[in-house]
Amino acid sequence: MTHYDLIVIGAGSGNTIVDDRFDDRRVAIVEKGPFGGTCLNRGCIPSKMFIYVADLAESARRGPALGLPTEVGRADWTAIRDRIFARIDDNAESGRDYREDADNVDVLVGEARFVGERRLVVDLADGGTAEITADQVVLASGSRPVVPPIDGLDDVPHETSDTIMRIPELPARLGVIGGGYVGCELAHVFAAYGSEVVQVESADRLLSTQDADIAAHFTRGAQQRYDVRLGTKVERVSRTAGGAVTLHLDDGSEAEVDVLLVAVGRRPNSDLLEVDKAGVETDDKGLVVVDQHQRTTAPGVWALGDASSHEPLKHVANQDARVVQANLLATYSGSSELVTSDHDVVPQAVFAHPQVAAVGLTEAEAREEHGDHDVVVARHDVADVAYGWALAGDLDDDPEAAGFVKLVALRSTGRLVGAHLVGPMASVLVQPLIQAMVHDLPVKGLARSQYWIHPSLAEVVENALIGLESALED
Repeated sequence: MTHYDLIVIGAGSGNTIVDDRFDDRRVAIVEKGPFGGTCLNRGCIPSKMFIYVADLAESARRGPALGLPTEVGRADWTAIRDRIFARIDDNAESGRDYREDADNVDVLVGEARFVGERRLVVDLADGGTAEITADQVVLASGSRPVVPPIDGLDDVPHETSDTIMRIPELPARLGVIGGGYVGCELAHVFAAYGSEVVQVESADRLLSTQDADIAAHFTRGAQQRYDVRLGTKVERVSRTAGGAVTLHLDDGSEAEVDVLLVAVGRRPNSDLLEVDKAGVETDDKGLVVVDQHQRTTAPGVWALGDASSHEPLKHVANQDARVVQANLLATYSGSSELVTSDHDVVPQAVFAHPQVAAVGLTEAEAREEHGDHDVVVARHDVADVAYGWALAGDLDDDPEAAGFVKLVALRSTGRLVGAHLVGPMASVLVQPLIQAMVHDLPVKGLARSQYWIHPSLAEVVENALIGLESALED
């Protein structure tokens, strides 16, 4: 048995904790896969690299309507995939090499499970085992895709977000089960690359957790690009004689595809770690229960990111890691002054086509929480600002298709409580609205107290704020 000052389980955001301030501590980092976690290897970073190419393809397809004679054929999947993962894999390998070269860090490649209080057994990739203990343990173990109990699915080849980006070739037909952000981003990629896509979602719209107007807008756009089956479930799947996969839906319809992607959500890996044996409590979703300092219910055990967060986002995991890092250093120094996590204003974005970004309450949530009388809403269309004219130049028959900004505020406080954007660069345009909410800035004067570059797309945010201020004054 080997004892450490610190064990970190997971080399995603957890790997960022150990810096030169830990040089006098003996550290073990346990990771069963490549360094960098889900985000680097099979999540947000490679998917956005695929999405950038998909966005280029969609822009090129609009060229003829603007007088530019462009054509887009089927994408060279192998070239795109290999370019992306050459960089991703090198980065992951470099991250592992950096840790292995450190004198005070042991890298254990394998899968860890608790057998007692801050005591673990690691089933090593080379076939051996290691039993380790520590004064402090950090659970940064992430999550994995959920595979639902669909009849026949165990007997049919299928992909998840963990595997789909490394498939050998571009499928002629792709089936997507799930209408959340993962399913929608990947449906966008394969549709843009030239696959025929059919997406099945049990809700009545895609991105159903977003503001209703945003979700409805996004769904209409998706329906114009590929086959979207709403309000339906896959009852069973089967193989055809030719090796394709048939989806049998509960409305009696069927869809035949060459590759099936299951994207119905993710679950934390706490069960694989058997955290209950360490005295670590989890909630009904399997999330590790933590306090405001990221401490679990077991002394000396901390958790961060997808292991414990109700917001499974990389920027949340990174912030959690900074909090854990600060509190570990405080603990080592004997200080009782611990840093507190702040998850009050957490933004999110969907990098599909079009982009979606959101922060705070939806209109429905605001009305339910504060009452109709206190909720004020304003909206401004992208097509109604000067730069939007350029972006919507091929959408003259439906200028609203370019997207919009929707803001939600409270009359009683004059403060913004929600911001929802759909359209080009939504993930960037939302930032000043995040800042306004974090710093509790009043809506009044927020637009006119600063310059907004003309003609830039940021003017859609400016005009939405001006409209919101006017509505608050009525």
